Amino acid sequence: MSRWLHRLVALVTRRPAAAALATIALTLVAGLLALRLEPATGTETLVGKGSDSYEATERYYKRFGDDAVIVLVRNPLPKLVLTDDLGRLLKLEGCLGGNVPVNVKAYGPADGPCARLARDKPAKVVFGPATFINESVRRLTAEFVKRSTAAKEQGERAARAARELGTARGWSEARIAAAAKAAREAVNLQFTRDVLQMALKFGITREPRIDDPQFVSKLVFDASKPAGTPKARFAYLFPTKSSALIQVRLKPGLSEDARRRAIDDIRAAVRMEGGWTEKQVKEEGWKLRNGGTFVVTGAPVVLADLSDEITDSIVLLLFAALLLMAATLALVFRARLRMLPLLVALVAAGLTFGALSLAGASLTMASIAVLPVLIGLAVDYAIQLQSRTLESGRDVERSAKRMAVRGAPTVATAAAATIAGFFVLVLSPVPMVRGFGLLLVLGIVIAFGVALTAGTAALVLGSRPRRPAPGALGDALRGARELVAPAARGASDLVAPVGRGLNRALDAGMRRILSLGGRSPRWVLGAAAVLALAGWGLDTQTKVESDVQKLVPQELPALKDLNALQRATGVGGQLDVMIESDDVATPEVVGWMRTYQQKLLDRYGYSKDRPCGQAALCPAFSLPDLFSSEPRDAQQIRALLGVVPPYFSQSVLTPDRRTATLSFGIRLMPLERQKEVIDTMRAGLDPPAGVRAELAGLPVIAAEANAAVASDARRLLTLLAGLLAVFVVLLVALRHWRRAAVPLIPIVLATGWSSLVLFALRIPLNPMSVTLGALVIAISTEFSVLLSERYRQEREAGHGPTEALERTYRSTGAAVLASGVTAIAGFAVLVVSDIRMLRDFGFVTVVDLTVSLLGVLIVLPSVLMLAERGVPFRLPARLPRLRRARTA
Repeated sequence: MSRWLHRLVALVTRRPAAAALATIALTLVAGLLALRLEPATGTETLVGKGSDSYEATERYYKRFGDDAVIVLVRNPLPKLVLTDDLGRLLKLEGCLGGNVPVNVKAYGPADGPCARLARDKPAKVVFGPATFINESVRRLTAEFVKRSTAAKEQGERAARAARELGTARGWSEARIAAAAKAAREAVNLQFTRDVLQMALKFGITREPRIDDPQFVSKLVFDASKPAGTPKARFAYLFPTKSSALIQVRLKPGLSEDARRRAIDDIRAAVRMEGGWTEKQVKEEGWKLRNGGTFVVTGAPVVLADLSDEITDSIVLLLFAALLLMAATLALVFRARLRMLPLLVALVAAGLTFGALSLAGASLTMASIAVLPVLIGLAVDYAIQLQSRTLESGRDVERSAKRMAVRGAPTVATAAAATIAGFFVLVLSPVPMVRGFGLLLVLGIVIAFGVALTAGTAALVLGSRPRRPAPGALGDALRGARELVAPAARGASDLVAPVGRGLNRALDAGMRRILSLGGRSPRWVLGAAAVLALAGWGLDTQTKVESDVQKLVPQELPALKDLNALQRATGVGGQLDVMIESDDVATPEVVGWMRTYQQKLLDRYGYSKDRPCGQAALCPAFSLPDLFSSEPRDAQQIRALLGVVPPYFSQSVLTPDRRTATLSFGIRLMPLERQKEVIDTMRAGLDPPAGVRAELAGLPVIAAEANAAVASDARRLLTLLAGLLAVFVVLLVALRHWRRAAVPLIPIVLATGWSSLVLFALRIPLNPMSVTLGALVIAISTEFSVLLSERYRQEREAGHGPTEALERTYRSTGAAVLASGVTAIAGFAVLVVSDIRMLRDFGFVTVVDLTVSLLGVLIVLPSVLMLAERGVPFRLPARLPRLRRARTA
């Protein structure tokens, strides 16, 4: 490895300007590519595409549409459906569905949201109160006309039969006419009786009309309950006495952009924004005249708003990282060109996210968290290589080549171990977490390469004497330096005393650490082991926060609207059971669906006296709701389905009758509790033979993803896999198991210390921070490897154990501390994120890495001293002078 690194650095030092220009060009191209990155919050970021839940959800979306965008209408129902506001509501539902007849202008402006929805047609189905009532009127009218026509035809057939009978018997023409008339009237009388029976059954006393309050009242309200109480079977449309719901299911397969545009258009249409004039609002709009209001919400809306937050967060985090790391470097990094590591980090970040865009990937919440982490690691590598270069002499070109042989291989080994620690995240069942690990692996490779090449080129260029620019340009540059120099000296004078004081404190701390490790290594290591054991034991007691309402920005408009939906209706989401068979519209299947539904509702306390707001589950629109009573046979089911408007039946039954849905409303709850409900539902699934029943939808996927990452067993497996992967990499690189094991001991103990501190501080984990064990291993390994390998080099140089430790901590120790503090600062910028999941992740990581860094610095000297004494093993010696030093 040393030979290849030396050749690369030698090439850079010969042509540093070319290397710098190439880096600038690549960075600009990568930056332009990174600007094309789009946020992704779809189901594919939560579960693998090969999982049963994902496949079931995709089939569900394909047949019934995506999770619903919900428009909550807040208004007492009598004021909404028994007034002309119902007609306005019908206009809104038509606009959202994009249903505009040919040669008819869409509501509002020609280029407004209704026109765009009609043009793009992103909605698979829209059903709401006004559409339901209007379709009911249309179907009842059509059924009346159908029966009337049939009765008329039957009367004519009866009259013809009477004429034929009278003619055959030789009746007179008058008697034949009377018989035909009597036969026709008998049929008409039976038709009249049937119509009267239907009218009495449904309370229809005249032709049904959408603007007839009497008809609408009979259709919507329960006469046995207090006035204004909707019928329980219409809870999916009228969940309470003062609210109604419009559901918009978007077409499956829409791109992130198309889905976001559709949601924006739905919001704009509901608010009549986007160029509506006062005249259009008055004549074509749907502003309710009885005080009603609209709220647009639902899972797709929350995810769309979260995508916008992700985009904003990456900009905020970038600026925060730059400011914080610049301040950190100014205080703790004692070297020329002290801001060079930050520049290297920016280049590495740009190249990494440019590569992400080139690969066609998208941004997730996890990939955004990569940014400050990657900047911290890149600064770390740049500091290590820059320190090794500058400590080797004033001739930077020669020192850089020496660094490539003596320092760079160690840093490369540490980087490889860090990669191994992060690579175990690919074992996660959650694609978002796997992407986090893989992106960091790519970023580390790029960061080390940039630090070695571009960083070295900058050092070489910076060490060369400046040539004054000729003519006007030179005069301008000199003038600029004269203007900036006083301010720069003032800033330096301000920071320098703080930096010197901090450095003195750090030096004093280092001496105490070395003294303690040299005097009582057994006690230090024993105490560290006891604390680690306590942490491992308490790790399972640390709470994992899984309440989505607490993990996303509290000021997120969609979250506020979702809470408003739950307050108004008692539910905040929907769980769907997808039923598949050769024919689901059979008495056996429908009967099983009713039985299964009722068992669950009884278990979770739903009843007419204990509605949705008080029960964990409540009924939502499902196939059994199409039948007012238990169907007797397949013929009756076909007849009943024949009179149900297809516009509504397609929401619960596919046209081929091979797939149906059984849906439940669910309250907003922590994902852990939601998983318990889902497991209960899944355990109760025992469909008839030949019928397949699966849970599907975003709530199912989210709950399963959370359970996968929050599992104690999986966290332990990830931890052990990380340690094993790091050990294997170190063994391959260092070629001796003892050299590989020594730096790993503090890392193993660090995982326990971090767990102990988190438990003591009562800091909850979240679905991102539960991967922290792998992250602590990956980053802390570098600190330990750099220090232990530098110690070995000092021993090989002939220095005794105590002197070797002092020299190690005075050179590499200072650089490790500086880079460690910088890496911690990289995570610290996450606390300024508006997304609580990222903010908590950053806070937890800062605590853990601080504990790990201090632990490595304190415990590693004791491990090295015990290794020198043969407890538990001895460091291998390769050079004769090392053996002589030990003998002396």
